[in-house]
Amino acid sequence: MSEALEKVSGIKHLPLFPLPLVLLPNELLPLHIFEPRYRQMLKDIGLEKNLFGVSYFDPQNEILAKKPETGTVGCVAEVRENQLLPDGRSNILTIGVIRYRLIDYIEAGEPYLIGDVEFFEDFDEEAELLNPLADEVYLLFKRIAKAAHKLGGERGTLPDVPQSEPQALSFLVTAAFNLEPDLKYKLLETRSTVERLQQLREILVQAVGKMEESAEINKIAKTNGHSNKKIEL
Repeated sequence: MSEALEKVSGIKHLPLFPLPLVLLPNELLPLHIFEPRYRQMLKDIGLEKNLFGVSYFDPQNEILAKKPETGTVGCVAEVRENQLLPDGRSNILTIGVIRYRLIDYIEAGEPYLIGDVEFFEDFDEEAELLNPLADEVYLLFKRIAKAAHKLGGERGTLPDVPQSEPQALSFLVTAAFNLEPDLKYKLLETRSTVERLQQLREILVQAVGKMEESAEINKIAKTNGHSNKKIEL
């Protein structure tokens, strides 16, 4: 059993926090808690494992629905830090743990939603397919990180990008990009690491050349050099 599955062992019903964003496993998410119902939720989960579910839900896009539909996917958030303010509001820092599928809603008399959920991870896939693809995505991502560092004036130290196992790497790379929520949700719900890495490879291949060219032009400009290249973004 994975560490993520151990954290949710024995949990069947999960408090839910619908938000117009997508949380990924191992992604950090700061939140400001001010609504009374979620203040209560924060108190309740503090008595147990400090876990709640973040379900992608944008009321502006859901004309008829008033809450996330059953069958949709979310991610468990674990509260790592909680700064309680004098007026009862809180600033919290959470991290994504594991994905879940919403089976149904539970009526427990609480002011917040509670879901009957099942947790899942990616399917097992052949290492012969996974490892070369993960290596390719990792190298592309490092190139983009290096180009971004140059564009930022090379201030500070170039961050060390860990070469995680393929599933963790796929979520790390996804979290690093400001993707549209719908695309990020599709990457969240897929249970194929290969499929997720293939989609990320396409995104990275399209971005890396422009990023590196922009970084080079920026470098030339700072040294009063000249370049006739034009980048279309």
